[in-house]
Formats: sequence, C-alpha cells, structure tokens
Amino acid sequence: MNLEFIFKIIDKDEWQKAKQKGTYGGSAKDIRDGYIHFSEQDQVSETIKKYYSNTKNLVLLKVNAFKLEHLLWEQASNGDMYPHLYSSLDTKNVENEFDLPLNEDGSHELPEILKEY
Repeated sequence: MNLEFIFKIIDKDEWQKAKQKGTYGGSAKDIRDGYIHFSEQDQVSETIKKYYSNTKNLVLLKVNAFKLEHLLWEQASNGDMYPHLYSSLDTKNVENEFDLPLNEDGSHELPEILKEY
C-alpha cells in the first residue's frame, strides 16, 4: 500500500474546467455520496473495469494524498479500504495526469505506472 499517492478517474472536459477554476468538487456521483471517490494505485484497474468500461474521454489523476485535509480511508461494499475526500480537490495537489485511451474491447490502456497491477 502506497499512502503517498491516490488516483482519480475523471472526464477530460470536467478536468479542464477544474483546472481553470483551481478546484474540483467531484463528479455527480461524488456530490451525491458527499465525498470525492479515489483509488489506491492497485485499485485503479478494478475501478475502471467496474465503473468506466466503454467510457471515452477519461484521464487519470495522480494526487499527493499527504497534502489533502479531510481524506479518510473507508471500507467499501467489497470490503476493501478506499480513500474518500470530504472536501473539494485543490488542483495544485495533482502531481500528474494520464490519458486513458479506450480500446476496441471497451477496456482502457493503462499508463506505465499501473502496468504492474
């Protein structure tokens, strides 16, 4: 478990708007749930398969968790612990962003940093 970095899958257009504003308040699901959903590095692949299969125009954000206040690891319905941010995300805390190209089979091409998972 690497606690320094967490990851957010986001629509590219949403991310562009967030960068212009300087903050990201979350997706419609995040807002409905009351927190921004993140994944640890080894959870990203499963999250993409479960929630984003066949979804175009996605980007993966690598976020420095140590700079976030109001971040909690909470148990999900599958029993795993996931990071949840109970505030908006300051875009300055995003260390890197990666395109997630869609393959013909509906899966996504993962960046090199996730290939070992």
